[in-house]
Amino acid sequence: MIESWDEWVGADRLMKHTEDNVLKQQALDKKQGMEKSTKSGRSAPAKPKSSADVKLDKEETKSNVPKGKKRKTDSGAEKGNVSVEKLVKIQIPSTLKKQLVDDWEFIMHQNKLVKLPRSPCVDDILTKYLEYRSKKDGMMTDSVGEILNGIRCYFDKALPALLLYKKERQQYHEAVSDNISPSSVYGAEHLLRLFVKLPELIAYAKIDEESLTKLQQKFLDFLKFLQKNQGTFFLSAYDGPKASEGNGKDKES
Repeated sequence: MIESWDEWVGADRLMKHTEDNVLKQQALDKKQGMEKSTKSGRSAPAKPKSSADVKLDKEETKSNVPKGKKRKTDSGAEKGNVSVEKLVKIQIPSTLKKQLVDDWEFIMHQNKLVKLPRSPCVDDILTKYLEYRSKKDGMMTDSVGEILNGIRCYFDKALPALLLYKKERQQYHEAVSDNISPSSVYGAEHLLRLFVKLPELIAYAKIDEESLTKLQQKFLDFLKFLQKNQGTFFLSAYDGPKASEGNGKDKES
């Protein structure tokens, strides 16, 4: 289906998260916003909008925070290079959309973080899903295992670059080291954030339309699995350390 998930993730420009790229992108965004403002006579938008439902339409693949909340991109990718037609549609179930909103509220309003390490962690959840599919299908298919490996690979690469709020940055540095992967420390709360970003990330991959459709179906099935086990996989309240402003340039209120 895909030549190599690891190669795909490693080569993805969105994963090239360096201080230099962050500053360049922010400067470019500001310049483009000023130019648009001058042409239209209106003030430049400070950020892309997304609804509280966290719907994954053209605008909302860029953010996973509720409507009216600011967000800085910390990616070094050039915007506008992704064809909208190529964006795979991932319909997040309504209860999981609410989970994303609650996630934002806990961190940004209540100043609370997820206590790490999480149990079950992302690795555990992916293993449970593989067992679930094997039992349901009566066999273990290579395609499911391949996709789960891809999700894990993407999660480990994307978490520090795209999936953390600014207030979570210090906690990340304390919890993850070179020999510890994020997928063994973080849980469903952060894994769900990945699915908001996946359509935009996958658009950079060399993948045909038929494979995109199959991926969409697999992702939807996995999200339904998360929804079915929402009470087990997700926290109902965050009781981790108090959030810190940190030094990152990630999502903010």
